[in-house]
Parts: sequence; structure tokens; C-alpha cells
Amino acid sequence: MRTKICSSRLAVKPIRFLLSTVLLLVAFTASDVHAQSEAGFHKWIKGYWPTARAAGVSASTYNAAFAGVQLDMSILKRANNQAEFVKPIWSYLDGAVSAARVKNGRKMKRKHGALLQKLEQAFGVDQHVLLAIWGMESAYGSIFSNKKLIKPTIQSLATLAYAGKRRSKFGQQQLLAALKILQNGDVAPSGMVGSWAGAMGHTQFIPTTYLTKAYDFDGDGRRNIWTSIPDALASSANLLKTAGWETGKTWGYEIKLPRNFAFELADGKTSKTLAEWQKLGAKRVSGRAFPRPDDQAKLILPAGYQGVAFLILKNFSVIKRYNNADAYALGVGHLADQIRGGGSFAGQWPRSDRVLKRSERKEVQTLLNKLGYDTGGVDGRLGSKSRGAIRHWQKRMGHVPDGFASGNLLEALRKGG
Repeated sequence: MRTKICSSRLAVKPIRFLLSTVLLLVAFTASDVHAQSEAGFHKWIKGYWPTARAAGVSASTYNAAFAGVQLDMSILKRANNQAEFVKPIWSYLDGAVSAARVKNGRKMKRKHGALLQKLEQAFGVDQHVLLAIWGMESAYGSIFSNKKLIKPTIQSLATLAYAGKRRSKFGQQQLLAALKILQNGDVAPSGMVGSWAGAMGHTQFIPTTYLTKAYDFDGDGRRNIWTSIPDALASSANLLKTAGWETGKTWGYEIKLPRNFAFELADGKTSKTLAEWQKLGAKRVSGRAFPRPDDQAKLILPAGYQGVAFLILKNFSVIKRYNNADAYALGVGHLADQIRGGGSFAGQWPRSDRVLKRSERKEVQTLLNKLGYDTGGVDGRLGSKSRGAIRHWQKRMGHVPDGFASGNLLEALRKGG
């Protein structure tokens, strides 16, 4: 017995030694790969100089921009990661329009009231929408105190340009624009900071947008969206104005729909006047009449026919020029309304519904493609083509054609459609 015990202990030692050796080799390999990447990164920076020079960037600006810049592996991890779990619209809005964000937005309205009035007069954009964008993009500037969120823009974009896979082209385009900003003297390299993806300042402009839309509102000769709140908010107002903001009009209305409504019209594309939608049964949840019945509107159901319904106006699409997602525009619009003094949505979200994972969304697309419907590809992103395919399948099967991908829909498709 004693011999066996001794034998097993002796056997464990080589195993432990092998495990330690493997772990050490992995550590050395990872370190070596990073060292090679870092060397390749700095070689790439040198090779990028002719492109920058051709765009009018001086050698002194270029050298100052890249002084101390290193390959940021944390950015690559985020850029190349596709989350399996997709946040449902109600969870997104819970965070975007939190009680704290509404409270802080109202506080900022009181603090910057005079400035907001001037901006509204100068650009014709609703001051509450400007506050909402500020709140959504940088929590009214509070993110600048979080070193985990704020990164040097040149380092972020150079990292993406060099090794960002799907974002490499974007990184190169934005890096060149960022270098032009530095060349113009609007900000020093140390002050050019933003998100890991290169969005900058209080209102998170990407560099190409900055070059065409940033605005010097405080009159100091620099378009400073990093430390000048007047410049940052004016830049957002300028972007919305040039995108076609309609002064004096809202972004949309929460509505109620009858059970027998033609839900296939909720494609986000079909445009009708508010009066025409009303004839089809759409009513404001407030019970009030639509103030301008001749305004054109489109119907969206972000969580299907069992969720909250909206008629969206042109200003909704204008907000999407900031971030091309319905969820974002809803967040901005709803936050703006609550900062103004409004309440939560009257309708209820289907919070008990199971939310499809990205792999399951891909499966929905694959199954629909096999049935002859065009989803526009299998990527787990349910865009207009995928929702249209779902809508056509639902109508053929006798289901409510709302275009929403639910767990029940996936199960039905698995059974053969």
C-alpha cells in the first residue's frame, strides 16, 4: 500500500511539471506574439506616413501624434468580439433612459439654460434633444473621469487600422481624419480622447464627422468638443440641422393599434400622413389629436405587435444620422421627452419573452433562406430584409405579420415552416 501511495505521488510530479511547462510556454508564446505585433505595429505606423503626408499632415504633427502610442490589445478584444447575447429593446431603453439620466438631464437644463436657448435660436434644434444626445453619448461628460472608458484617439484608431479585422478600413479612414484635426490645431494629441472605437468628446463625434460638422460656438477659434460644452452641443445641433431637422416638430408618437390592424404596414418604410394612419385605427396613447395631421409618418413595432408601437416622423430619421439604429433614436427621443417633463411609455414591453441569441438569429435567417425567402445574408443582424422575410413567412402561415423574431417563431421554423 505504501509503495502504491509513493508511486502515485511520484506520478503526480511529472504531470505537475508538464502542466507548469505548458502554462509557461503559453505565457511565453502570448508574450512573443504580442511583441511581434507591437513591432509590426510600429513598422505599420512608419509605413502610414506617406498617406498622411499626401493628405497635408506635417512631419511634426505626425510625430507628435504617435509619440508614446502603443498597440492596445484591449481595443482589439472589443473590436473583434461579437456578443452572443443580444440586448432586447426594453433593456436597452431601461439603461438609456434611466431615472438618474433623466434627473441629470434636467439638472443640466437648469445649469446651461441660457446656452441651450441660444443654441435653439441659432440652429432650430430642440434643446431637449441636444441634452438627450449629450446624456446618451457621454452621460453629460461624466465618462471623462472613467479611465477605463476614455482612451487616446490616435492610439485607438491606429490599433483598429493595423489589426482591427472588420474595422481596419474604418480605422484607417478615421485615423487620417484625426491627424487632419491635429494638423488644424483644434486640439493637442494629449487632449484628443474618446471611446475605444474613436468617437470623441462630449458628444462622441467620429473624426470624419468632426471635420464637416464640428462648430466653434464660443468663438475662441477652435472647434473644441472635448472641454467646451458650447462647442460640443453646437456641433450636435449643426449635425442635426444639416441633416434636415424640422424645427418645432417632434420625433414621433406612441400609439395604440386595434387588434385587426394590418400589421404588415409596420415595416418602417410605408409612409402615410398621420390622418391616414388615424383612419386605419392608430390613436395616440394620450388621447389627444395629432397636432399636424398632414405630417408624413412611418410605423414601427420594435418588439412586435405585443410591444409598444410608434409613428415616427422625419426627425426620428434625422436622429439616426447620429447613430443608425431605431433603438438609439427611440432612446434619444424618449429621454428628451422625459427631460422636458414627460413620463414613461404607456404601453408595456413583452419582458417575459425569450430573446434570441445571435446564433439563433442566424438560424432564423438560414431557415428562411432555405424556404426561399431573402434575408440579405446570415449574420445574426435582423435588418430590414430579414424582417421583411419574417413578415412574408408570418403572413403565409397565418400569423400576425409584425416581422419580429421571437422564440416561438424560431420553433415554428424548426418544425418546417
